[in-house]
Amino acid sequence: MGFAVNGRGTPSAMLTATWSQLGWTIVKAFLLYLTALLLLRVAERRTLADLAPFDIVAMVAIGAVIGRTATAAGTGYLVGAAALVTLVAAHRLVARLRMARGATMRRLFERPPVVLVRDGDPKADEIRRCELTMADLCSALRRRGVTDLAAVRLAVFEPEGGLSVVRAGEPVGDLIEGVVTETGRPRRERQARR
Repeated sequence: MGFAVNGRGTPSAMLTATWSQLGWTIVKAFLLYLTALLLLRVAERRTLADLAPFDIVAMVAIGAVIGRTATAAGTGYLVGAAALVTLVAAHRLVARLRMARGATMRRLFERPPVVLVRDGDPKADEIRRCELTMADLCSALRRRGVTDLAAVRLAVFEPEGGLSVVRAGEPVGDLIEGVVTETGRPRRERQARR
């Protein structure tokens, strides 16, 4: 009693390949890697260290295209290359829209920063709204060398998911002042302004 797996005859056929298939898979994977590397090298550098959600989407999609195109017998290199070019172009378009249209477009693609701790007092509603737990917040603070909540003047949850900490006694400079002004109000008051 025989059965077919993807039209290749036996289950063991799924574990093997011809030298020709292996060779073309290697060539496609290598060419796709070089194409992605070239496209990402030519594309403008958009991030300093952390990734925004649309950066992560682009990275995952590029990885999926490379992986699937390299191993799919019926998909040629040019199909994968066209998909890579499209993904990088879409990523650049979103990055430019965020810059060109100001706050309106930025809000469409990413969330605003949120104050999670003010003067040692954790803001439970804001922590919950960011879908974090107090344990998540404490862990992030410990990784930044904070051992006591009273030592935190401000903890800001950034749009890309990072946590910025201003310690007690440190001045609030211009880089954080706008965040405090915008997110320091009660949520209802912020929504009424929009």
